[in-house]
Amino acid sequence: MGSASYASGHGAEWGYTGHNTPETWGHLSEKYHMCSEGLNQSPINITHSISDPNHAPLNLDYKKGSKEVVNNGHTIQVNVEAGDKLVVDGDTFELKQFHFHSPSENRINGKAFPLEAHFVHLDKDGNIAVVAVMFEEGAENKDLAKIWAKMPQKAGEKNDLKIADIAANLIPEKQHYYRFNGSLTTPPCTEGVRWFVLEKPLTISKKQVEAFEHVMHHPNNRPVQPLDARVVVEE
Repeated sequence: MGSASYASGHGAEWGYTGHNTPETWGHLSEKYHMCSEGLNQSPINITHSISDPNHAPLNLDYKKGSKEVVNNGHTIQVNVEAGDKLVVDGDTFELKQFHFHSPSENRINGKAFPLEAHFVHLDKDGNIAVVAVMFEEGAENKDLAKIWAKMPQKAGEKNDLKIADIAANLIPEKQHYYRFNGSLTTPPCTEGVRWFVLEKPLTISKKQVEAFEHVMHHPNNRPVQPLDARVVVEE
């Protein structure tokens, strides 16, 4: 996640195929050393979780629209208008962008999904929080269709995308979620990222998945990383 905002270039430094696959990221640059040395890396396979008796719904305030859709060579990313917020642990994080990975990066009980969206937020100090939404194959997703219609076909291209409430419409109504500490899933694999993976998936049609794969030309998911000593909390 966050490849456009946190890494330079359009694939020359790192990628998903050839000689710069995820297994090599930690050795491509000193800046990327956490990709191979970190102990709290993302994504993960969510298998065991502890239920929080003080369950609280995710405090999302999404009311704004999108500005543009970008093909940065690593993903399709939607940049949004300022003002959408996530409040967690008393801290306010502002939504900056959301983007997609196919197949999913995180897994739930070993299950991979055909698409995963990452909603990337920053607080005033630069701390990162990510809300992840899974998509399972089924009916066409009408909200994704609005983005796909403007999806740039080539790396480095972007198109204007003015859609009201697009982020809000891509969040499931039932907001049970898994929470854990992790990292960016792209170089520099920065740790200290607060992850919130929503349990309930939305649907995406097989045709929509194929359209994304056609533009990306290859899977753009980092393999799951060891959980190590981390605890996953279900809320």
